[in-house]
Amino acid sequence: MIKGQKVVVVLPAYNAAKTLRPTYDEIDRSVVDEVILVDDASKDDTISVAREIGIQHIIRHEKNKGYGGNQKSCYNKALEIGADIVVMLHPDYQYTPALITPMVSLIANKVYPVVLGSRILGKGALKGGMPLYKYIFNRMLTMTQNLLMGQKLSEYHTGYRAYHKDVLLSIPYQENSDDFVFDNELLAQIFFKGYEIAEITCPTKYFDEASSINFKRSSIYGLGVLRVSMQYFLHKAGIAKYKLFKDLNNKK
Repeated sequence: MIKGQKVVVVLPAYNAAKTLRPTYDEIDRSVVDEVILVDDASKDDTISVAREIGIQHIIRHEKNKGYGGNQKSCYNKALEIGADIVVMLHPDYQYTPALITPMVSLIANKVYPVVLGSRILGKGALKGGMPLYKYIFNRMLTMTQNLLMGQKLSEYHTGYRAYHKDVLLSIPYQENSDDFVFDNELLAQIFFKGYEIAEITCPTKYFDEASSINFKRSSIYGLGVLRVSMQYFLHKAGIAKYKLFKDLNNKK
């Protein structure tokens, strides 16, 4: 625990057998109370490795539910076991678990309710091997999102996030997409709700086993992100109404 608050790390996994162990080994158990792994119908030995290294809570989807569907199961279980702070960390070893402590410290000390590990702050992305086209794609999307949503994040596309339970309980994330755009729908809802988001510089590593989506999926994702940001702008301006924000108001 930290400041008397229970910290739970959730690992949304898909074919993570080769990277799960080093990710798990670097999680600071003096801060983290429990770990949840949700396996999205992997085709490798992710479940066997998870059992071998002693992860307390293991959930397996018999059919692939998508990245967003995986996260829904992660957050549902974390809230079910009484988490006060939930950290979502990809088990592909692209992000360092060493940042869990500073991320949850900001939340536990009531500085911010949401913290993102940003690959773009500093020079971590390109230094860590992020392909140049992905970096440019990330920067262009983020700039557009900031303009439409009136925010100043360095990136919206990180897979390293920490939330206070009150944030997750106040957002109807179950109704969001089961695909990759889930992440951006959730951030848009968090901003619409009136929460502030902090960012911490996060080094990153790109290698063969690290999760990645191809150019076609990236393009579909990008269009989805732009749709969410435009809906945010139009809904906020009172020009149109969208289901994504209909159950939200500025009261936390």
